[in-house]
Amino acid sequence: MNSATILSESSPKMEVDQENRVPSTRSSSPSRKRTSLTNSLPLQPSLAKKRVVLGELASSPNIGSGQNPNCGSKIEKCPSSEKKLTREPKEKKRKQEPSDVIDESFGDLKKCSFSSSIYGHLHSLEIEEKRRPLPDYMEKVQNGITVNMREMLMAWLVEVTEEYKLVSDTLHLTVSYIDRFLSSHPVSRNKLQLLGVSCMLIASKYEEITPPHIDDFCYITDNSYTKEEVVEMEKEILKLLDFEIGTPTTRNFLRIFMRAAEEKCKYQELQLEFLSCYLAELSLLDYGCLQFLPSIVASAAIFLSRFIIQPNTHPWSKSLQRYSCYRPIELKECVLSIHALHLNRRGNCLRAVTEKYMQHKFKGVAMLCSPSEVPGRYFKEAVDE
Repeated sequence: MNSATILSESSPKMEVDQENRVPSTRSSSPSRKRTSLTNSLPLQPSLAKKRVVLGELASSPNIGSGQNPNCGSKIEKCPSSEKKLTREPKEKKRKQEPSDVIDESFGDLKKCSFSSSIYGHLHSLEIEEKRRPLPDYMEKVQNGITVNMREMLMAWLVEVTEEYKLVSDTLHLTVSYIDRFLSSHPVSRNKLQLLGVSCMLIASKYEEITPPHIDDFCYITDNSYTKEEVVEMEKEILKLLDFEIGTPTTRNFLRIFMRAAEEKCKYQELQLEFLSCYLAELSLLDYGCLQFLPSIVASAAIFLSRFIIQPNTHPWSKSLQRYSCYRPIELKECVLSIHALHLNRRGNCLRAVTEKYMQHKFKGVAMLCSPSEVPGRYFKEAVDE
């Protein structure tokens, strides 16, 4: 037997049937690590990962649901709150806007004044039509791919971020690019992985200090695509984005809201931040969550995180309401959608994210259990803390 054919069970990757250009799987040389799409099976740490090829997505019965879904590395640490912020609405008798939130209660006035300005600017960007994907592009634009295939691609990209130690912002940007591209360009099944790695290449160049090279992204797909193909796809994506590659993501809003989320509450160090990041990444995999603005997803993730950690305490404070400008009732649909994801009721392909946040460096937040129901009274009014 040729030594090049010696396989290693611990180094999975995606490869493509050269005749049909459909990704398939095989093991590879143990000399380098590789990541793969993982099957959506119940989490069993004692068992080896099983690999699912992109071509099997449409027929896999255990991955996601293609009918009207409800919601949907090393990660750098979410910034902890160093100072407590309190904000008052500019006017009480009209709907509060992000620009109305002004804080002058700290000695560091630059941080306080810039915080509301940054949030106001990010909010104005996130609602721009050109930055929003169509919430129903699978039905209106795509013919060759399915919701299940999208979920599997996102799960694989989570593993790629871990393999190359990319920050969470890179993953969020990558998903944003993919969904915006799919909202206007039909993509065949054999090009879906090419779109994914090309979007991650662009996001890496924007977010990372030392981004992976094109060769790395070709390698991670078992050289299913050439450098020329990746560059050509990169050009198409940048043309669609009009080279405006910086766009607000859920991760940006989590940083802002986390200051208020930790006010007067005692949590295990970094537990709330990591749990919120975990829930936010779960939402990335779910097609149904495209209907929600990133700021709403961030608010819902914090709402649900506080509820999971302290289920007998109202999770939404007036301080958080002033920060985010969202009342609890406005978050209800998104909170319930992410809650369903966390409970894994619909059998989504969440294993990659769950395994990631079971690690000690993330305080094992994926192992925290959530009550089966969120009390309706928590969606009525915010409370003082």
